[in-house]
Amino acid sequence: MKFVVIGGDAAGMSAASRAKRNSPDLQVTVLEQTGDVSYSA
Repeated sequence: MKFVVIGGDAAGMSAASRAKRNSPDLQVTVLEQTGDVSYSA
């Protein structure tokens, strides 16, 4: 299964990491308009 997150800010990265924790086989893709994504929690 595939999961796409639009927005690499803190909320988007939180959603991506939670989805991956809940379903390790999930293919997670994060789309961000700029080159900057949030790495802090």
